[in-house]
Amino acid sequence: MMTNKLLARLMVAATLTAAAATGTAFAAGQQEAAMAGAAKSGTAATDEAITSKIKSSLAEHKEVGVTTTVGVVVLSGAVPSTEVGTKAIQAASAVPGVKEVKSELTVATK
Repeated sequence: MMTNKLLARLMVAATLTAAAATGTAFAAGQQEAAMAGAAKSGTAATDEAITSKIKSSLAEHKEVGVTTTVGVVVLSGAVPSTEVGTKAIQAASAVPGVKEVKSELTVATK
């Protein structure tokens, strides 16, 4: 009789331990997912800030389009000369947080 009670208690303890471990793993997974979501939204905010800084530095060249995705900047549009295109690329490269600048700029023909 004592052996049956002991076995029953051990089974209950094992079940509770397994449930607690599963709950902890679930909570850890939820926390990791939340952190990943926060990192993605932080990246979006950073990308917006990078785009804003580049656009303000190129305020006199409204023809240059700027998009940023995960720190990669894409410049697009038609510029009046290669000098303007080069200056746009240099301005974008100088902004903190920029990992790479891709140019899709073309020189407008007159």
